[in-house]
Amino acid sequence: MKKTILAILILTLFFSVPAYADVVWPALYLVSRMVSWWAILTGLIIEYLFVRKLTNFSVSKSIIANVCMNTASTILGMILIPIAGIGLEFFPGMIIYKIFHIGTLNPFTNPFTWTATLFFAAFINAFIENFVLNKFFKCKLGWRGFWWLSLANGLSVACVFASLLIFPPDR
Repeated sequence: MKKTILAILILTLFFSVPAYADVVWPALYLVSRMVSWWAILTGLIIEYLFVRKLTNFSVSKSIIANVCMNTASTILGMILIPIAGIGLEFFPGMIIYKIFHIGTLNPFTNPFTWTATLFFAAFINAFIENFVLNKFFKCKLGWRGFWWLSLANGLSVACVFASLLIFPPDR
């Protein structure tokens, strides 16, 4: 399996399509903003409240668990969220763009891609954080806990998304 993934990555590098070389997708903008100090602090505060309620950990253990799970989701999310975003761009994005004659980056003319990116980011982070709580803190939240973590991450990512609308990145 690892060799197959490596082969696909190598083939992608050697046989990239020049027409798509300038594609920029919303997940890149979102991830770049998600790693800013204020976004991390906002996410830690929002998610701490959920961790404290879901786990019944002590205050100090909740802080440690929250920092650990958010560190893991930040590191892995910087890779997985853009990958999910590029997957969205090529399918179903390319079809939707042609049907509705819309572009990728403007959240007002293309709410589909931006909304999907927000959900992908929230679910990817929640999955990673649930895994960290399960494996390293022996706290099994189950599906109900996963959905609460998804909501917490959705709120955190929504703050970042709002910042992109208020203060758009320079292109």
